[in-house]
Amino acid sequence: MSSATPRPIRLGIIGTGLAVEQLHWPALRQMPDRFTVAAFANHTRPKAEGFAGYSGASMDDYHQDYRELLRRDDVETVLISLPIPLNYGVTREALEAGKDVICEKPPGANLAEGQAYLALADEFPDRTVLVAENFFYRDDLRLARSLLDEEVIGRLHLMSWRNVSRLVPQLGKFSSTPWRHEAQYQGGPHLDAGVHHTAQIRLLCGDVQRVHGEIQDANGTHGGPSDLTLTLRFASGAIGGYTASYPELAIPPEPNEMRLYGERGVLVVANRRVAVHRPDQPTEEHRLEEGDGGYYNEFLNYYDAVVHGEPLVGTIAQSYHNMLIIARGLESAERGEALTLDDAPGGLAATSVPLWRPRGASGLLDGLPGRIVTETREG
Repeated sequence: MSSATPRPIRLGIIGTGLAVEQLHWPALRQMPDRFTVAAFANHTRPKAEGFAGYSGASMDDYHQDYRELLRRDDVETVLISLPIPLNYGVTREALEAGKDVICEKPPGANLAEGQAYLALADEFPDRTVLVAENFFYRDDLRLARSLLDEEVIGRLHLMSWRNVSRLVPQLGKFSSTPWRHEAQYQGGPHLDAGVHHTAQIRLLCGDVQRVHGEIQDANGTHGGPSDLTLTLRFASGAIGGYTASYPELAIPPEPNEMRLYGERGVLVVANRRVAVHRPDQPTEEHRLEEGDGGYYNEFLNYYDAVVHGEPLVGTIAQSYHNMLIIARGLESAERGEALTLDDAPGGLAATSVPLWRPRGASGLLDGLPGRIVTETREG
């Protein structure tokens, strides 16, 4: 697309389920000057009709078979929002049809498929592919990363994060989708939700050099182990512990906060807030008002990549790297030994995930609706 006369990217949506309804469309509806829906596909007509109802799209542009959508000349980019086991195959078909791609994470149902997805970048070098990892783009996490870059807590030496939430089928929630109950993909909820967490870990702590994992299962409603704990050694020299649990049993409220311990202070990330604790200084708590959960920002990054040649943050390689940590942790649990990630694409680095900012902006929120409110308190 010529950057001299920018116009909306003509989007074809493959899969019009919960992710599009609850995550993607609320962002896309704010960007009519950048994206317009040219066509959409879903294997069940009622879901497609639901999408047409809230988006205003015409059922004349509906296809039950996504391959018919891929044959349309007026579709430039496809948004793939399908069950995990379908991500690789449909992405390949879209690229072979000459389309650019935005695909939900992760890039494969297992590590071998993830490696095949990774190879698509070399096979189709002229195509733009974003793997939609919204945690790379979340305003609160970008704020936390900027504070770490400013060394507000000094050198990071320890990360601690426990993330626990009950996982049972609930109507209208992602846990209700049948394809998640059998989890025909490696690691069950840890490959599904866990790659978000490893994205956050890598954005804030840098790459993982070595991992030692343990697993348990305490959930009969979803496939895969419910519990995963990882002991991590980072490329920076820091160490960390990550525990994720998705039990069937109802549990008391959990803080689910990440704590980053530096030589001069502690940074806490929780509930879309970032707090900085330093000895003998007031605690600073930064909260985002109207902050983005990452979906608007990732679409904006994608548009600017296609139209203005801006670099993508959510590349295939970055998403595969997130997946690799989970897969290597599961393998470590099975083998009973620590494993390295020396084979990660592009190698390992203390700051391998770029900090995204809007095109041409020096600040985190320039031109975006969110704003940062900072409060201080003693103790």
